[in-house]
Amino acid sequence: MTSNKDNDKQGMSRRSFLGATAMTGAGAAVLGAVGIGSTVMSKESWAAAVKDAKQKAHVAPGELDEYYGFWSGGHQGEVRVLGIPSMRELMRIPVFNIDSATGWGITNESKAIMGESAKFLNGDCHHPHISMTDGQYDGKYLFINDKANSRVARIRLDIMKCDKMLTVPNVQAIHGLRLQKMPHTKYVFANAEFVIPHPNDGKHFDLQADYSYTMFNVIDAEKMEVAFQVMVDGNLDNCDADYSGKYAASTCYNSEKAYDLGGMMRNERDWVVVFNIPAIEKAVKAGKFVTLGDSKVPVVDGRKKDGKDSPFTRYVPVPKNPHGLNTSPDGKFFIANGKLSPTVTMIAIDKLDDLFAGKISDPRDTVAAEPELGLGPLHTTFDGRGNAYTTLFIDSQVVKWNMADAIKAYQGQNVSYIRQKLDVQYQPGHNHASLTETRDADGKWLVVLCKFSKDRFLLTGPLHPENDQLIDISGEEMKLVHDGPTYAEPHDCILARRDQIHPRKIWDRNDPFFAPTVEMAKKDGIKLETDNKVIRDGNKVRVYMTSVAPTYGITEFKVKQGDEVTVVITNLDQIEDVSHGFCMTNHGVSMEISPQQTASVTFVADKPGMHWYYCNWFCHALHMEMVGRMLVEPA
Repeated sequence: MTSNKDNDKQGMSRRSFLGATAMTGAGAAVLGAVGIGSTVMSKESWAAAVKDAKQKAHVAPGELDEYYGFWSGGHQGEVRVLGIPSMRELMRIPVFNIDSATGWGITNESKAIMGESAKFLNGDCHHPHISMTDGQYDGKYLFINDKANSRVARIRLDIMKCDKMLTVPNVQAIHGLRLQKMPHTKYVFANAEFVIPHPNDGKHFDLQADYSYTMFNVIDAEKMEVAFQVMVDGNLDNCDADYSGKYAASTCYNSEKAYDLGGMMRNERDWVVVFNIPAIEKAVKAGKFVTLGDSKVPVVDGRKKDGKDSPFTRYVPVPKNPHGLNTSPDGKFFIANGKLSPTVTMIAIDKLDDLFAGKISDPRDTVAAEPELGLGPLHTTFDGRGNAYTTLFIDSQVVKWNMADAIKAYQGQNVSYIRQKLDVQYQPGHNHASLTETRDADGKWLVVLCKFSKDRFLLTGPLHPENDQLIDISGEEMKLVHDGPTYAEPHDCILARRDQIHPRKIWDRNDPFFAPTVEMAKKDGIKLETDNKVIRDGNKVRVYMTSVAPTYGITEFKVKQGDEVTVVITNLDQIEDVSHGFCMTNHGVSMEISPQQTASVTFVADKPGMHWYYCNWFCHALHMEMVGRMLVEPA
C-alpha cells in the first residue's frame, strides 16, 4: 500500500487532489471509499469499490439496521439513538434538558427523577456507555454524564427513558465516564475534571495547596449512589476499565494543577492514574476513609505523600497532556492518547499487579509501546483483529495501526506498524468501532465524530453543523461511506448489535417509572384504568382522566384562579405507536403519554378564562378533534 507521503512525492497530495478536482460531497465519499493511502485505481475498479461500500451501508425502506448507535447530545443534554449503518436518527432521549415533545423536565415523573438538579436548564453530555455482563453488552442500562452540572444519569434501555439521576458531591465537572466490564457493571467510573479547594467555601483560591484536588468517583450502578471517591494528584480527563474488574485508569492533562494554558502545558509528561478497585473497596469496608462536608460518601486518599505511593493508585508518566484512555478488546492494554504528543502509550495491564506489589519500581516499565502516529491523537478504537484506529485532530485523519507491530518497533525491530491514514472532515474527536468496548469487537463499522464540517454541507449561517462520518473497516482498507450533519457537538457514541437491546413496544402497567403517580391515585381512591374524576383538596386540584384515540375521558373541568392543578392521564390504547399528548394552551405545559403509560403534570391556573387542551401527538384521523376545556374562575 502506498502511503500519503509517497503520493505527495508523486505530485498528487490529498489536499491538492481535492482542490484540483473540485470535489462535490459525493466525489469526496468516492475518494474516501478507496482510501487516500491507496495507489491510483482504474475507473472500473474505482466504481466497483464505491458500489461495494454503498451497498454495505444502504438500508432499504422496510429493512432494519444491524446496530443501535447511542450518541451523546452534547450541549443539548440529551442522548440520540441512530441506526447503523444507515445513520438514520431514530429517537432522542431527553436527559439533562427540557423537552416539550415528551414533557421531560415538565412532567412530575421526570422532575422527580431529576431531583434538585431540575433547576438547571442546561446540560453537557459527553460519554454514553452501555452496561455489561462478562465483558459483553447486556442491554440493561446506558449511562451518560453531564460535565456542566456534575451529574451522571442512567437510561433504561427497555423504555429508552432516563430513570435515575445523580449529582456527584465534592467535585466539579464530571467528564470521563466508563463502566466496570467484569463480572458485570457493578460500578460506573466517573472522572471529576477540575481541581477545587476543600472545603470550597469561598475562603480558598490556591490550587497548589494540599487541600486542593479533584477525585475519581465510583458509583453503584444499581443504587445510583456514590460508593466511594478517591483523591488524586493533578486532574482527571478520560477513563476506562480492564476485563478483570480489578483496574480502572484515567488520563491526567494537568499534573501541574495549573489554572492557565501555559501552566497546564509546562510538563513534558503528565500521567495515567491506575486505580486498584479491590484495594479501595477493602479500605472502605474497614472504615479507613474520611468524609467531606455534609456528604456521607467515603473518601480515600490516592495521592502520593512524601514521595510514597498510595496503596490505591499508581501514576504512569506519559507524554503530553494526554486525552483519551481506551482498553483494547483483548484486555491487554490501556492506551493513552497523547494530544500534544504525536504518540499513544500502550500500558500493559498484566504488569500492573507487579507495579502495585513493588516488583516494578519504575512505572514506565509497564509501557509496552509508544508508537508515533501523527499530530493530535485524541481517541483510539479497535477492530478485534489486532488493529487500532486513532483520531488525529490536527491532521484531520484517522490512522489505522497494528498493535503487535507497534510493540516490535518499540523493542527495536524495523517494523512498519501504520497500515493506513484516511482523511476525515474535519478535526475528529471521538471515534467508535462496532462493539469495540467489549470482547465482541467485530471490526465492521467505525464512526468518527468530527468537530467541524466547514464545506461539507449547505451553509446554515455562522453556526455550522458538525459531521459524523461512517467508515467501513471490514476489509484491509478503511472506506468512507457516509457524511452526517449533526448539531451541538455530539461528543461520543457507542454501537451495540440490535439483538443486544430489548426495547418494549408498549408500557407495562406495573412499570416503576410512574409508580409514584399510581400510588398517589390509590390514595385518592382512583383506579387509573377506568376512572375519570376530579379530586379537590383545598387549592389543589387533581384531574384524573383516561385517553383512547381520539378522546380524553374528561373533556371539561373547572378550577379557581391560583389553584395548583395536576392532570393525570392514562393511555388505554394497546396498539404500539399510538402515543397521545396533552398540551394546555398558554400554560407552558405539554407531555407524551404512550400506550399503557400514566403521566402527570402540575401547573398553576393563574389566568381566569377558558383554556383549551389538546392532544399534541398525532394519534388518529380525528386527532384534531381530541380536545378539552379548562375553565379558570376568578378568585
